[in-house]
Amino acid sequence: MYHNKALYEELPPATEDDDEQRSERSAAGQTEGVIETGSIISDNGEFVIQCMTIIGQIEGHYILSPRNKTTKYEHIIPQLIAAEQSTEIDGLLVILNTVGGDVEAGLAIAELMAGMTKPVVSLVLGGGHSIGVPIAVAAKRSFIARSATMTIHPVRMNGLMLGVPQAFEYFKRMQRRITDFVTAHSKISSERYERLALNTGELVMDIGTILDGEAAVREGLINSIGSLNDAVKALYKMISRSRQTRNKRK
Repeated sequence: MYHNKALYEELPPATEDDDEQRSERSAAGQTEGVIETGSIISDNGEFVIQCMTIIGQIEGHYILSPRNKTTKYEHIIPQLIAAEQSTEIDGLLVILNTVGGDVEAGLAIAELMAGMTKPVVSLVLGGGHSIGVPIAVAAKRSFIARSATMTIHPVRMNGLMLGVPQAFEYFKRMQRRITDFVTAHSKISSERYERLALNTGELVMDIGTILDGEAAVREGLINSIGSLNDAVKALYKMISRSRQTRNKRK
């Protein structure tokens, strides 16, 4: 009977060159992920966490200028769903440095984050302005750098707008959607949030309020002042508690 000797021959042992090549391919894959979606999965620590960035302007149904730094909601939404369904990812860390953007796209991202069963921690660096506020508070635990700021203001629209009662009613209802979400996922009251949004004594060219890190915590928007280390530690604790709860159920 004929036998293929190659099936029985031992494969050559892996060499340091093979390990280096695998490491380089892995690093290249992570770099490509960061470039394409602003996301990376870190598996070098105690738990596997996915780091997702919300930066620049949140792009909605209209494509913004290539000169703008944007976060595309069609990139973020599939990542959130994939992270929720993944058996390998233990938790999600969301880093924000955004000027805001499309209201419906921002609310869609915030709603998905709030509905995740996996531990989610947000960290505001630089700024978490406008529609970035609901995204920041959607996490189960939120942090803000001491030097970061958050701007609260009413809904605005660019371009042509008809000055009719229906248009103003639409803005009012959209603002109510944002206010209801923020107050449901933070400790600030709706009355206080609307008062900050309609403040006329702080911004020169607009109405609203700018909160620094300590003020955002004091107002009840964000849970704590913190940095990357604090956010990762909090996420690890949440993951540990989540695992203990699952083990008890078993």
